[in-house]
Amino acid sequence: MEKNKRREITAARVIDSPIGKLYIAENGAGLCAVRMFFMLSGSEPITQEKASPLLDETERQLGAYFRGELKEFDLPLAPEGTEFQKKVWSALCEIPYGATDTYGGIAKKTGNPKACRAVGMANNKNPIMIIVPCHRVIGADGSLVGYGCGLDTKRFLLDLERSARSAELNGF
Repeated sequence: MEKNKRREITAARVIDSPIGKLYIAENGAGLCAVRMFFMLSGSEPITQEKASPLLDETERQLGAYFRGELKEFDLPLAPEGTEFQKKVWSALCEIPYGATDTYGGIAKKTGNPKACRAVGMANNKNPIMIIVPCHRVIGADGSLVGYGCGLDTKRFLLDLERSARSAELNGF
């Protein structure tokens, strides 16, 4: 495949979640999108009338995540972006469930310790929210900053993970 050629979306759907409607899509190589429905640009096909075991499994795993039952996703991912963005997204997947890291911490993990702003931009372009957990990145001072879906959504996701993790640690 050519380096910059985008893969066509082969299946897509909109699902309900506690944070609102989510658009999920695959491109034949794997899951390529989990986005808030209200953030779509209009160029994405909303549904493809085609069976998709991957989207079925994505919907199942997201449901388990929102119920606090799933801590780690197991899905083939195929995000499209630059090499740097993919490095950042890979580093995001290493942040443990219920934990956070900073933009500076992620920049160091990508081998570019001064690239905090670039990490922020890559976070902003993350096409697979929740599963590639950009919501787990916070400001250097511990504040919640920079989430395209809104800070209330970021807070909801972090609180969900912290409460499920706390219950697990306390044997509930």
